[in-house]
Amino acid sequence: MELEKITKARQTEDKRRYDDACAAAHGMDLIGERWSMPLIRELLFGPRRFSDLKASLNGISANVLTQRLEGLEAAGVLTRRKLPPPASVQVYELTPWGYQAAPIFAALGRWAVRSPQHDPTRPFSPVSLMLSLRTMLDAEAAKGFEASIALRIGDETYHWIKVGEEVRVGRGGAEQADLVFAAPDASTIAAAIYGGAPIERVLVEGDVALARRFPSLFILPEKAPASGVVEARKQLP
Repeated sequence: MELEKITKARQTEDKRRYDDACAAAHGMDLIGERWSMPLIRELLFGPRRFSDLKASLNGISANVLTQRLEGLEAAGVLTRRKLPPPASVQVYELTPWGYQAAPIFAALGRWAVRSPQHDPTRPFSPVSLMLSLRTMLDAEAAKGFEASIALRIGDETYHWIKVGEEVRVGRGGAEQADLVFAAPDASTIAAAIYGGAPIERVLVEGDVALARRFPSLFILPEKAPASGVVEARKQLP
C-alpha cells in the first residue's frame, strides 16, 4: 500500500513536469509551482523562520508552505539549519545556487509591471518593496544622487544605499542614515514612492528636499497595449 502511494505520487509529479529539454522549461519544473517563486523572493535577503515566511506570503497555508519548502530543498534551491544559541531556532535559506535566481526576479518584475492587469494595491511584502527599489531604479534619473536610507517597515528594518553607481539593498539598518522612512506596511511607503502620496507621510528623519527627490529616481515603464485584454474580456459570457 505504501509503495502504491509513492508510485502514484511520483506519477503525479512526472505529469507536472514539462517533457522538454529546454533549460528554461526545466527551470519552471524547479520553481514554477504556485508559491515557489514568492517563497524564494522572501529568502533573497537572508535566512527566515517558517513563521516569518508564512506572515510574508499572504494567503499561503502552513501545509502548502511546508510542501514548497520541502520541494525546493529537495531540488537544491534552499536548505535549512538551526541557529546557534541563544536563538536556537530553525531557519530556511537559499543555497549559493538558489541565490543565483535573483536576476530572474528583476527581469520578471520589469517585464510584468507593464501588464495592464497588474494591481499595485494588492498586498506588498517588505522584501517585495526593497527588490522593487533596486529593480525600478532609473540610472539616468539617479545620476549624482547619493544617500544612505533606512526603511522601517512594521517591525523590520531595511537599507537602501547608493554610492556612485553602486546600489546596495538588504535587511538591517543603515548607519548614519541620511533619510529614515517608516510605515506600518510596505504598501504605505510604495504609495509615497510610486503612487504620488506625499513623501512627508513616511519621512521620520532627514532632509525634506532630499526625500522629495527620492521618488523621482524610480520610473515605471509604460504599460503594454491592452487590446488583447479587451478582446479577451469581450469573449467572456
